Amino acid sequence: MSTITSAAPVESAVPGASLYRAIWRWHFFAGLLVIPFLLNLAITGSLYLFKDEINEIVFAYRYDVAASGQPLAPEKLAQIATAAVPDSTVTSYKDPATPERSAIVTVSGDAGSTLVFIDPYDGKVLDTVGSTEEFNYVVKRIHSLALFGDLPNRLIEIAGGFAMVLVTTGVYLWWPRRQTGGVVTVRGTPARRVFWRDLHAVTGAFAGILIFFLAITGMPWSGYWGSNVQAWLGNHGLGYPAQLWDDVPKSQKVTQDILPVVGWTVEQAPVPLSDIAAAQSKKPIGLNKAVEVAKAAGLAPGFDIAMPSGETGVYSAAIYPDDLSKERMIHIDQYSGNPLVDISYGQYPIFGKAIEWGINVHQGQEFGRFNQFLMFATCLTIILSCVTGVVMWWKRRPAGRVGVPPLPPRRSVYIGLWTIAVVFALAFPLTGLTILLMIAVDRAIIRTIPPLRRAFA
Repeated sequence: MSTITSAAPVESAVPGASLYRAIWRWHFFAGLLVIPFLLNLAITGSLYLFKDEINEIVFAYRYDVAASGQPLAPEKLAQIATAAVPDSTVTSYKDPATPERSAIVTVSGDAGSTLVFIDPYDGKVLDTVGSTEEFNYVVKRIHSLALFGDLPNRLIEIAGGFAMVLVTTGVYLWWPRRQTGGVVTVRGTPARRVFWRDLHAVTGAFAGILIFFLAITGMPWSGYWGSNVQAWLGNHGLGYPAQLWDDVPKSQKVTQDILPVVGWTVEQAPVPLSDIAAAQSKKPIGLNKAVEVAKAAGLAPGFDIAMPSGETGVYSAAIYPDDLSKERMIHIDQYSGNPLVDISYGQYPIFGKAIEWGINVHQGQEFGRFNQFLMFATCLTIILSCVTGVVMWWKRRPAGRVGVPPLPPRRSVYIGLWTIAVVFALAFPLTGLTILLMIAVDRAIIRTIPPLRRAFA
């Protein structure tokens, strides 16, 4: 990706000079605005790519156990968890992914939601941590800035859209125009601005596709664009297969309300209700039986199972592993033990599959180590692009001025920019509207107020 690029064509007589200068100018403004956000995304994204390794190295004391004999029943582990956190109730249970893994029970009490890590063989409580204080959860929330509220989260969404703009405009600015260097090679030394310009441009040109991919596959998590696309797909039968819920009564809750880890495609899928009539003649099956049902149905080890909420609630079991083919969710009637809804990745419509696949690759999980390190390398190129862009700008800016690229010789080129911005606003509203605002500020304020015009020259 590119954030600030080479100098514009020397004179307006050069064909295409106005378009080049206009794109360069807005490429500069976009980069100036979003560099802090892109750095945050790249750094926290790099950490999250290695969440399993961090758990193994830093938090092994609560995840790793020695397999010895027969593990305790889930209900016994749940009792141990509630004893460890007084006045709490169990909300979910995570089955150990391997014999050497701890069981994790989530309980809820006056202090909020707490994760209790338990050795499934001897029942020893290994650790307790608030659900919102767990390391990887915090990293993910900082990544999206959701930790700081809705407004910062919207800013991240705008930054994600700008990342796509930067890649597209950066490739245009990099495209060879009679120069012999700075296309695939880096000229000069770090003491010269051309070195940083070339390093910036070449890095962005070769990593641009991957950066664009990271940006667009991150958009489904965004608060405005992601939720609206999710709703649109669901309403048109292109997200989760809604017909699976046709024959079961549905609650007002959705999947993401009850399960710790939820696939994007089914986040807004309704949670079914247990047969309340059966409550008169049958007792609830209990957590032990619900876990047995989930395992018998073929859920891969490591699944989460949420406890029923009230008399009409259901047991909801789900697994979202690295292997998408094993992604699965089952809602189980708490009285009969019958699966009410059973959905897997293979049942998603084409758009649901495509988005889940993109998210899986985005998180470095789809192709093993290669995928993980490819995404990590992409994060490093984003950091490098940000650093080289800032250094290049600092070296070229006039003293006491921002050093904005010059206005295009032909002002009519802005008609094209407005058109492009409107089209982008339709696809990514928050980013597109921000671009329109930037163009308006540039034309109506910066260009007409002498002190601002001098400062941004």
